[in-house]
Amino acid sequence: MNAPRAWRKPYLTGLILFVIVFFAGFFSFAVPSSWQEKSPAGAPPPAVAAPTVAAHFHHLHLNTTDPKAAMAFYPAKFDCEKGRFAGLLDGIWTQKSWLLFRQVTKPPLADFTSAVWHFGWGAEDMKATYEKQLASGTKFFTPLTDISDIGGTQGATGTFFYAYVSGPDNALIELNTAGHHRFGHIHLFSADPIAAGQWYMKYLGAKGRVSSSREPRIYRGVQIGPSASLMVDNVNLIIFPVEYTKAAYPEQWKGKSELESTKGHVVDHLGFSFDNLAEAVARLRKEGVKVTEEIHSVAGGKIKFAFIEGPDKIRIELIEGHAHKE
Repeated sequence: MNAPRAWRKPYLTGLILFVIVFFAGFFSFAVPSSWQEKSPAGAPPPAVAAPTVAAHFHHLHLNTTDPKAAMAFYPAKFDCEKGRFAGLLDGIWTQKSWLLFRQVTKPPLADFTSAVWHFGWGAEDMKATYEKQLASGTKFFTPLTDISDIGGTQGATGTFFYAYVSGPDNALIELNTAGHHRFGHIHLFSADPIAAGQWYMKYLGAKGRVSSSREPRIYRGVQIGPSASLMVDNVNLIIFPVEYTKAAYPEQWKGKSELESTKGHVVDHLGFSFDNLAEAVARLRKEGVKVTEEIHSVAGGKIKFAFIEGPDKIRIELIEGHAHKE
């Protein structure tokens, strides 16, 4: 059922969670030492051996009832452009990767019970960007909100803002103050953010940090840690504990206890690429990663892909050959 999202919680709730990890992992923001997650001995996070060949971020695949409308929306609102993936499929090119679309006959699930929460773009001047979006008719779930004091400076204002855009098929899209205006991040939930972060580092070669302690971190009444903030090319993967979504959106969790597959949700899956797909799939299988769809070859071999299951039942497509705009 695609009921409208519940946004009765204070606007700061979601943003507090995002900014702490996003700043710490992406902008090397110096949060107060009292917020740092440390083991009793102050040990660094456990080391994770990255794969010999790291993956590249390739695409975000969205379900939509109207691909034409969706593909008109994104370039009109954000820094991206229409293109043809592999010269065959219409998509949206986002500087180094794709937004791809699959047409569905009924509205996709748009709740917060899968591993994907939202995705977003940056904005150098959020006030100006917000006003421009309003003038163009953009609908917001959350209006422009100032959380400049998030770094610990009491009374700070005017330096950090965010807003949530209501996208096609109720996709949740964040705009936030950044040093760029490109596609910048995907925000995830996990039952074990540390293990999830280590999974992306070990199997896909993501770089970044994971919490060094499993102690829950509570900020303004919500659990924000343990957490992880990773980079794959120019895309920041941010991972928060599932306890957050259960507390923030309890009506969506009635009768549920675990994150469900992303299949059928607005964001159906994430795509990563390797130069040699067969070698990558063989390695991942040998290391215990669940392969859910074997390698397929279509368009005369121009597109080769397979599917694996990532942490928290997230669907991950593996593609041969890195993303590029033709």
